[in-house]
Amino acid sequence: MASKLLVGCVSAGLAALSSLTVALSHGAVHRHRLDARHLRTATPIKHLVVIFQENVSFDHYFGTYPHAENPAGEPAFHARPDTPTINGLDDALLHHNPNASNPVNGDGAVNPYRLDRSQAATADQDHNYLAEQVAFNGGKMDRFPFATGRSGPPPGTEAPDNTKGLVMGYFDGNTVTALWNYAQRFAMSDNAYGTTFGPSTPGAINLVSGQTNGVVEHLNGTGDETDDGNGGLTLIADADPIGDVCSSPTRNQVRMGSRNIGDLLSMGDVSWGWFEGGFDLTRTNADGSAGCQRTTTSDVTHVTQVDYIPHHEPFQYYASTANPEHVRPTSVRMIGRAGDAANHQYDTHDFFAAVRAGNFPAVTFLKAPAYQDGHAGYSDPLDEQTFLVKVLNFLQARPEWRDTAVVIAYDDSDGWYDHQRSPIVNASRGDQDALDGQGVCGSGDILPGVDPSTRHAMGRCGHGPRLPLLVISPWARENYVDHAVLDQTSITRFIEDNWLHGQRIGQGSFDARAGSMMGLFDFRHPHMRRLFLDPQTGQPVGPDAGRPPMHDRHG
Repeated sequence: MASKLLVGCVSAGLAALSSLTVALSHGAVHRHRLDARHLRTATPIKHLVVIFQENVSFDHYFGTYPHAENPAGEPAFHARPDTPTINGLDDALLHHNPNASNPVNGDGAVNPYRLDRSQAATADQDHNYLAEQVAFNGGKMDRFPFATGRSGPPPGTEAPDNTKGLVMGYFDGNTVTALWNYAQRFAMSDNAYGTTFGPSTPGAINLVSGQTNGVVEHLNGTGDETDDGNGGLTLIADADPIGDVCSSPTRNQVRMGSRNIGDLLSMGDVSWGWFEGGFDLTRTNADGSAGCQRTTTSDVTHVTQVDYIPHHEPFQYYASTANPEHVRPTSVRMIGRAGDAANHQYDTHDFFAAVRAGNFPAVTFLKAPAYQDGHAGYSDPLDEQTFLVKVLNFLQARPEWRDTAVVIAYDDSDGWYDHQRSPIVNASRGDQDALDGQGVCGSGDILPGVDPSTRHAMGRCGHGPRLPLLVISPWARENYVDHAVLDQTSITRFIEDNWLHGQRIGQGSFDARAGSMMGLFDFRHPHMRRLFLDPQTGQPVGPDAGRPPMHDRHG
């Protein structure tokens, strides 16, 4: 009897051990499948980091690239002799600009002019969907002071210009030094645009879904939406996300009904996350601020600004990808993984922690705390530079750098002057359109809305203003300017093509029309030299970026 009992116990133990082994094995396979290094990709890129900054037109940062004035006392920039030309501000645009001769601009009728490093803190400009179209004036690009210009600085700073002509100001490589140095070593586009006209939230929504139509719920009115022409609503301004505990109770709030790239990545078992400064409500800043009111005061603008801005966090607008209570990840190992309560939404410090722990998500969207996001009025190019350099110095020191690509992109132009009319690939004819006359923006096709019965969704005229876009990677072309037409959903398309076998979001998303970013890469001739910069000056540090080259390796 004892012998039979012993045999039974041993058999049960072996069966339990076998079940545990199978379970652990399945878990290991699942973890292996989610590990970015082992995912099958169409290119050698295993890790994509999209640093999504705020409110800069192409000419505002790169108008005179690669020629900087280099006055005494500012970080010097000297371009490589083989630097390619860009579509920038030529002599005629600098000295005989149509905005300077258009009387509608009043005392703001000025030529583009250089803002020096001491003038990094500027006022925010008007960057609404309608105002930007008025500034374009049918492609004449001559009503910027009238339509989007705002005078005056943020509080506590000295105004560089007391007229609406401030909108014509631009920086050069003595202020946006790091970005110009990255362009010298890596690749940039001079033909990338906001997917549509409008401010931050439409830009962020376009980045992750390519679809600003399909508002399925709204609170506190509909002031940030427009009639889509079919009884629905299209988002054209900065509504807060419904349900986010940090959303303003008095502000217009919305929920979107379309799919987004996070949905596709999760279905494909691809690790991903949106990491935004201030999202972690359990932290307290040095000034004692905490929760949704965590703040930082910039030493440049002297403005105290909350770190987390809800309408900059696009995945919070979708029930499938939202983390409305800002629940923390259960562990560093779970960052980027499906099934965790954080639901892929994190703080920026979580990104650094995950990468240091060897858990680098395949796709990362990185949003600086507000004072470092570049948005005029509370941020500035110098605070922005500190964040960009911190991230890129960190990543280039990692072993994963060999298969990483960083895209620096922007959500909108802030209304700053840019001379290049955007190609209108999607028309709109609504009461908020005015590019080609009252109620008209472009001609030709109009994309459908989220609802299949919505054949033409108004309020999505685009492309909008031209924006900076850089690719920084061992696989980026070196000192290269790409001229192909790109927009914010070109980033979405790259993700879809690299990890998702070309799957598209559908539902009228702009990703179906997006230009390809592949021209910014050279997947046959990687260059592993790294570029480490000083976060204050933006200039290189160390001998030839301070690190020896790594051996080339595909994937």
